[in-house]
Amino acid sequence: MAEKSVPVSVIMTVRNEQDSLPHLLDSLLRQTVQPGDVVVVDGGSTDRTVELARSYEGRLPVRVIVRPGANISEGRNAAIEAARYDVIASTDAGVRLEPDWLERLAASLLDETSGVDVVSGWFTADPRTPFERAMGATVLPALDDVDPATFLPSSRSIAFRKDAWRDAGGYPEWLDYCEDLVFDFALCDRGKRFAFEPGAVAHFRPRPDLRSFYVQYYRYARGDGKADLWRKRHAIRYATYKLGPLVALWAWANRRTVLGKLGLLGVGAAAAAYTYRPYRRLLPMLKGLPPGQALYALALVPVIRLVGDVAKMVGYPVGVAWRLKRRARP
Repeated sequence: MAEKSVPVSVIMTVRNEQDSLPHLLDSLLRQTVQPGDVVVVDGGSTDRTVELARSYEGRLPVRVIVRPGANISEGRNAAIEAARYDVIASTDAGVRLEPDWLERLAASLLDETSGVDVVSGWFTADPRTPFERAMGATVLPALDDVDPATFLPSSRSIAFRKDAWRDAGGYPEWLDYCEDLVFDFALCDRGKRFAFEPGAVAHFRPRPDLRSFYVQYYRYARGDGKADLWRKRHAIRYATYKLGPLVALWAWANRRTVLGKLGLLGVGAAAAAYTYRPYRRLLPMLKGLPPGQALYALALVPVIRLVGDVAKMVGYPVGVAWRLKRRARP
């Protein structure tokens, strides 16, 4: 454990995280600089999460707040309200932090001359199985996929000033998922200055199976619908899945003609483009795997893309319906 501490409050929300929470708190213990304050808000765990969090009180400056039924936004807002310091570093259960995560994330904010209000950290896959390698490569961007000038941070790796959080109206408590994106947009709308720190890395374990992945992306898309996010992106997805199969069937039925052959080539090119980035990210992650497991991971990429898209197409209209119903209330 580092002897030096900094005036930063690390906040997190948890619920039934007894398996993952020790990994996160242990990684906080290994930080090159220690937080002066750690606030854990529990949303009503029924396992040993609260007990485990409190067991670190002698090693970390941990305070546990229990708020049964609180959603993620409510939990984060409660943690920030209770935080002792002006600089807030946010993370989540289910991640493992690099030892210099806090030092890198907080450096600009602790420098009063920097003019920075928000620091965007980075996150990367932390897979433990071939399935999770394929999942991480398919759903998480690589560093060279993002534009630092427009990157919107995840609240599993972000730091900001408490005044900026206040000016943005806090995390949106009416929203259960995608709340960190809406918070990012509010910070941008209020002219807060962002800095990107790719070295502040949180290692995030991907979903371990298709069922939990489907539920996760269904909830994300429902959150998009509730918050009225990414209309164009969702419209393109619906159009692609409506027209794509029709084009493929027509091309196959006319495969002996020039137009049919061109159509099949077009469908093949579209499928290759659809999976290009996931495969580019996955190939380096296959190093050391037996050939059978590597082939299994490669075969999973289009399946994961398909399941994720279906989950989004099912979840988005549910969120839209919720938003319209909420708007119609007197």
